[in-house]
Amino acid sequence: MKVRFAPSPTGRLHVGNARVALLNWLWAKQQGGAFLLRMDDTDSERSTADFAAGIEEDLTWLGLSWDAFARQSDRGARYAAAVETLKTVGRLYACYETPEELELKRKLQLKSGRPPIYDRAGLRLTEAERAAFEAEGRRPHWRFRLEATPIFWSDAVQGDKHFEGQNLSDPVLLRGDGRPLYTLSSVVDDIELGITHVLRGEDHVGNTAVQVQLFEALGGAVPTFAHLPLLTDIAGQGLSKRLGALSLKALREDSLEAMTINSYLAKLGTPDPIAPYQDLDALTADFDVTRFGRATPKFDPGELEHLNAKLLHEMPYAKLRPWLEARGLTEVQEPLWLAVRGNLSRRGEIGLWRQVVHGEITPEIEEADYIAQAADLLPPEPWDETTWGSWTGVLKTATGRKGKALFLPLRKALTGQASGPELAALLPLIGRDKALLRMSGA
Repeated sequence: MKVRFAPSPTGRLHVGNARVALLNWLWAKQQGGAFLLRMDDTDSERSTADFAAGIEEDLTWLGLSWDAFARQSDRGARYAAAVETLKTVGRLYACYETPEELELKRKLQLKSGRPPIYDRAGLRLTEAERAAFEAEGRRPHWRFRLEATPIFWSDAVQGDKHFEGQNLSDPVLLRGDGRPLYTLSSVVDDIELGITHVLRGEDHVGNTAVQVQLFEALGGAVPTFAHLPLLTDIAGQGLSKRLGALSLKALREDSLEAMTINSYLAKLGTPDPIAPYQDLDALTADFDVTRFGRATPKFDPGELEHLNAKLLHEMPYAKLRPWLEARGLTEVQEPLWLAVRGNLSRRGEIGLWRQVVHGEITPEIEEADYIAQAADLLPPEPWDETTWGSWTGVLKTATGRKGKALFLPLRKALTGQASGPELAALLPLIGRDKALLRMSGA
């Protein structure tokens, strides 16, 4: 198996693009196959090196390494050769209509209740008519002549698909300036680069019907296709590369975990529960392309936030450790991480609790007499996770306090915070000397 992700470097990736990349990657890895990254950069006006680098950066952050790489701007000679092959076998013909003339034809067809299918006027031109158009300065665009035969394929997501060739419009494969369109270049690449499976959005279903015949005309094997419903935002609007809030760059800058994005996108659109996965290996083992349905999936940032917190709450210390070491947070050892991870929504929030345990804080003393009494009753070390319960039990008996009145003043004095992780776990990490100092108001 060999799959490909083929973005156009005309903007940064959004979550809809990322979903296609991820599912291709998971499908290939689960089957022991290869993942190709192909830059479809033939749009020279909008494609930039910066956007291409950004796409690679985004994929690398997600952990989606590629086994092979191709760039369409390097493959012009291969598209030219394919054009000559199609001309030789009589499947490519020149057309001279201007965009305005084509639009007029389309409007007249619709007005008369006919589908807007190209009328193949280019096939009926005489040599004299072609010469006259050339003399006017018109440069032809070239269309692929479809056969009037049934087109079938078994879609891995949508099931059996059926089109009739005579009901489709001959697609333009070559612009008037000689540049190939996606319909041609993608098929040439898929054939020559050995792509066996194509997973993409359902907006390409019509392209696939045309491309099946194009694969056959160029002598290539037709890949297995899988077409997914397009992702929308929570309001049901389509996504765009220019939609910054849902770009991978913006999500990364918001300190969301890459595996949160992967976990969410891998299950969105399936009946399976969305749950946090700590690594791509676990996600790969659980991947099944046939689980994706036909309903439109909606990307919910709120659900993503919840999932990010849940992933952190289950994250083992070993996974976090390299990140801590890279930032010099070596004081954060496993007991501290296990004590506080259940209260985090971003891993960067560990800095606050590192300060609470290992640094200096400003204690909040609301009831000085009560806190002084609590300090007098503080048990000697060594401490463990039972110390908090024993100490507060003694305090409850001595003061008659309970609930919030018992616990909250202690929390504020010891941590400077009104809420946070269980003090049963934090208190032994803070230690007796620091606890006494803070309860004195220092």
